[in-house]
Amino acid sequence: MEFMREFPDDETCLRHVWRERFAPDGEHAFCQRCEVERTFKRYETAQKRPCWFCQTCGHRIHPLKGTIFEGSSTSLQLWFYAMYLITSTRCGVSAKQLERELGVTYKTAWRMFNKIRNQLMDESDAEPLSGEVEMDETFVGGKPRESYRREVARKGWNMQTAYWDRKAVVFAAVERGGRIRASVVPDSRGPTLHAKINEYVLPATMVYTDDFHAYKQLGKKGYQHKRINHSARIYVQGDVHTQTIEGFFGLFKNGVRGSYHAVSKKWLQGYLNEYTWRYNRRDSDRSMFHDLLEEAVRD
Repeated sequence: MEFMREFPDDETCLRHVWRERFAPDGEHAFCQRCEVERTFKRYETAQKRPCWFCQTCGHRIHPLKGTIFEGSSTSLQLWFYAMYLITSTRCGVSAKQLERELGVTYKTAWRMFNKIRNQLMDESDAEPLSGEVEMDETFVGGKPRESYRREVARKGWNMQTAYWDRKAVVFAAVERGGRIRASVVPDSRGPTLHAKINEYVLPATMVYTDDFHAYKQLGKKGYQHKRINHSARIYVQGDVHTQTIEGFFGLFKNGVRGSYHAVSKKWLQGYLNEYTWRYNRRDSDRSMFHDLLEEAVRD
């Protein structure tokens, strides 16, 4: 009901995009042809694309151009409602549920969520982490099918190695009490993880990891490094632990298992984007929906 009061129809949604992108007062915007601020009005045209016309020179501005809504035949209000749903949930919303909520096809619902996750929720260019940072890697994927087990036995492969090779590897780093960065990586080898650490974490930062061998050289690479010995079943030793990042992994995997059941490697990064985006705004006083809407209408 809160959403419907604010955005009751397509026209309200369209005018919101127009005001946020070009005309805060709904009438005056900068005309690129006149190179000054002019009065713009909207007229019905043969084109289906909504546009506003400069009252002096006739220059057109298409408010949806360059957004995820451009070229979409789906109602703008349904796009807004999809963003409202994905920001209102704690554990994720599947495309099948969106299909039922909006009355669209599954293909349309999946495309909408895919664009929201990979274009609006992508924070790959965010600032590096600092302060006290925990980092870890995890494997995402279910148990191998029986047919694959038989193939492994027939070819004489090592079952344990073949089992882990089928899973996707996710690396993540999180500030204690702050932001998180996460991405799918090709493998869990040292060079791969070090490249991500250099991208995600500022030099000289205090980092906490487990005793995985790939992290042994971090102290020599300019980081202050403390390790917790998980191999000896030690999980907390004073302020040395990786409980924060493991908590996020648990939240993510439970969400995938409960809402989506399974996610392929190809699309896994999009789901990570969704969970990290929400995690980074967990303590914000502002509505996540309005944060996402602001991202959608940004030039």
